Amino acid sequence: MSRETDDLTAVAEPLEDEDLEDLALGEDYALNAEFVSDVADALDRGDAERLRELLSALHPADVADLMGFLSADAREELIPHLDPETLAEILSELDTEIREEVLEHVPSATLAKAIGEMESDDAADVVDDLEDDKRAEVMAAMPEVERAAIETTLSYGDETAGRLMQREVVAAPQFWTVGQAIDHFRKESEELPELFFDVYVVDPAYKPVGAVPVSLLLRSGRQTPLAQIMEPVNEITVDLDQEEVAYIFDKYHLISAPVVDGAGRLVGQITVDDIVGVIQEETEEDILALAGVSDAGRDAGMLGIVRSRLPWLLINLGTEALAVTVIGAFQAEIAKLVALAILMPIVSSVGGNAGTQALTVAVRAIAAKELNAHNAMRIIGRELSVGLFNGGAVGGMLGLGAYVWWHDLRLAIAVGLAVLANMFVAAIGGVVAPIVLDRLGRDPAAPSPIVVTFMTDFFGFLALLGIAALILL
Repeated sequence: MSRETDDLTAVAEPLEDEDLEDLALGEDYALNAEFVSDVADALDRGDAERLRELLSALHPADVADLMGFLSADAREELIPHLDPETLAEILSELDTEIREEVLEHVPSATLAKAIGEMESDDAADVVDDLEDDKRAEVMAAMPEVERAAIETTLSYGDETAGRLMQREVVAAPQFWTVGQAIDHFRKESEELPELFFDVYVVDPAYKPVGAVPVSLLLRSGRQTPLAQIMEPVNEITVDLDQEEVAYIFDKYHLISAPVVDGAGRLVGQITVDDIVGVIQEETEEDILALAGVSDAGRDAGMLGIVRSRLPWLLINLGTEALAVTVIGAFQAEIAKLVALAILMPIVSSVGGNAGTQALTVAVRAIAAKELNAHNAMRIIGRELSVGLFNGGAVGGMLGLGAYVWWHDLRLAIAVGLAVLANMFVAAIGGVVAPIVLDRLGRDPAAPSPIVVTFMTDFFGFLALLGIAALILL
């Protein structure tokens, strides 16, 4: 056999799972473009065996990521190759927009089986994304107990603990011993959540009175009463906002926490894996809001992106039009000294950057609950001091540059004072605007940048032109 034939035979041999995994993922755990192309080619050829081989090397989260790279038509072709168990793992990992599209192409009976394999919180999210007609079909195909659990979860408000929690919990009466608890859990193992960290100790009214970490349970003697080793718990009410839940988890370093209803009864639990997603989601929202945009995912439509961005741009256009009225009021002064027209955008720009710095720090502090009425004045005073110091430094540098270029000391003084004044105003706007908006119950991230931009442009122009009119002309 020739060497060329040997090489072709080697290439034709199927790759091992480890080799496929190396082919699929880079060192940063991101999907390789070559692997995505291989999957797309297998779909185009209708090669089901090769497709199953490729998908078997991926974690469900990677399959979800893969579907984001594929076209809508390719995703539709891929869906029939996913069994209900695999589909259940993937649906909870998909981006919302892609998941809604995928759900349209999954038969109701298959989807009902897949939802039955999911944890209650993920199942409720999927059902919530369904169109009304299909939701009715899927719910009708589900067992009554599972259907009732999902309906109860959907009755809670969006982005609350009730929607975030999973209803599967491990609870034990406070009079049990460690041995009784372990024996019961082994006997009823099929009824336990797939993953849990704490055993919640409840009183006769099913109200949590403590929790026993699984690690502590396994280290304790069988005759030890649960009430003796249980630890205090941070109860979370079903109507608490998910951002507040994330704050509690972060502050107290929680792995899980019980969720209680209005009567204080245990109805579910929230685990840290859910909170990681919430923290990421809230952080992304704040970052995008600061720029006045929404999340433009891989499959976001052009019209949707335009609708999310255009209103803020129009508002900004209006505020800038108001700001430049200052220039119109000083047209005569600008005509006499062209240098003012050159320096105006510089004064405005450095003020805008200073305002963005203060704004970002303030919004982060509000989100992290590090800024409240008790320390607000101290934070404001600190930012104003920073604004004055930086304004003096930057104004001095720009004034020196203006003197070197135009050899006019009065112009240099005017520019330096304008920068100092504008950066002071920027510090005020950057820290006060988000505080005021937060006190008014509004999201401080979205409107604040426009307020700060308007203030720094308006007062930047006013300061430079006003001071120049006083000491130059």
